[in-house]
Amino acid sequence: MILGLDINIIIIIGFATFRLTRLIVFDKIMDNVRAPFFDEIIEENDLGEKEIYLIPKKSGIRHWIGQLLSCYWCVGIWVSTFLVFMYLIFPTLGGLLIIIMAVAGIGSIIETAIGKMLP
Repeated sequence: MILGLDINIIIIIGFATFRLTRLIVFDKIMDNVRAPFFDEIIEENDLGEKEIYLIPKKSGIRHWIGQLLSCYWCVGIWVSTFLVFMYLIFPTLGGLLIIIMAVAGIGSIIETAIGKMLP
């Protein structure tokens, strides 16, 4: 046991961290939240298709947050810290959030695996 967390809780928080981190960094539903911290660069590739790149703002707090949001590992550390503290300080609310995110995380892993197995 670590800080009163047994291995089962740590695994569940791990799945929740995975899902919440992906939500923040990649999912379309969070585009409007991420938008103020990035500049959009549109380039044309060799096939004539337009590709959109998101580059963190040039300076200031928006640059710092943009850098953070573009790093999956960085966001993951902050999300896991948040979830562990939520669980330890507010076990009922934190536990509910963690279970919801963990179940969604497991579901997204299954969906991705099935998507790769099907033609």
